[in-house]
Amino acid sequence: MNTSGMPVGPMGMGGNQTAGMSEQEAAMVKMMQRGMESCPIKTVISGTMGFALGGAFGLFMASMSYDSSFTPQGREIANLPWRQQVRIGFKDMGARSWSSAKNFGIVGALYSGTECCIEGLRAKNDLTNSVAAGCVTGGILGAKAGPQAAAFGCAGFAAFSAAIDAYMRMPASDD
Repeated sequence: MNTSGMPVGPMGMGGNQTAGMSEQEAAMVKMMQRGMESCPIKTVISGTMGFALGGAFGLFMASMSYDSSFTPQGREIANLPWRQQVRIGFKDMGARSWSSAKNFGIVGALYSGTECCIEGLRAKNDLTNSVAAGCVTGGILGAKAGPQAAAFGCAGFAAFSAAIDAYMRMPASDD
């Protein structure tokens, strides 16, 4: 029993979460729960959400940029007709947003897939999984720039992952 008197079962707070459902509904809930524990599905969801977040972030950052005062041909944008200025601005925003979305999606999918695989291999859910996944992800992302960049990427991403996971695992205060 928890503090409110509700029985706590294997499904979490409140005991059996499929109580009151038809057999078909209960089977669907169980199938969805199994899917959400699957590494490929977690990886796809993380990549998709990273892509969406990166796209929004890139769009915001591109809209705040004031450094595009010249066209690729070297002409000043301020001297162009208004419609062409808008067209160039939207094209730049789209390119930056797409680039950011791809990068966030790759990082999200790579980290999530790595962490899920490590968790499955270790059969534990602890801080070590996040640190190891961060190190692998950072190392892969920095590998093109050489071994030193891969090592710094590993250390930096591992430290960042440890800090975020440690914060997320902190017990909630009862204020």
